[in-house]
Amino acid sequence: MATLKPLLNRIVIKQIETEQLKSSVLVIVDSNKEPPTQGIVVAVGPGRYDKGMLVPMTVNVGDRILYPKNTGTDVKVSGEAFRVMFEDDVIAVINQ
Repeated sequence: MATLKPLLNRIVIKQIETEQLKSSVLVIVDSNKEPPTQGIVVAVGPGRYDKGMLVPMTVNVGDRILYPKNTGTDVKVSGEAFRVMFEDDVIAVINQ
């Protein structure tokens, strides 16, 4: 089975299907009619470099996150769909 190992400050997420979202309550007040999408982080890179120092990631494997619908790159590995995106694109981590 192939796995994805993200580089630098990228993360790999598995999108949560809309049927699974019905059990959680999320209210977004915004003029944007398209709500953010939720996903589970399945892999994280080591972080990004800033002035030669490695800045560690703030999201972890297993975190449930909100992210804009049109961000990242969709990929399929071994028949499973994932999305690879920059950590900076994450809107929030949902604590339950």
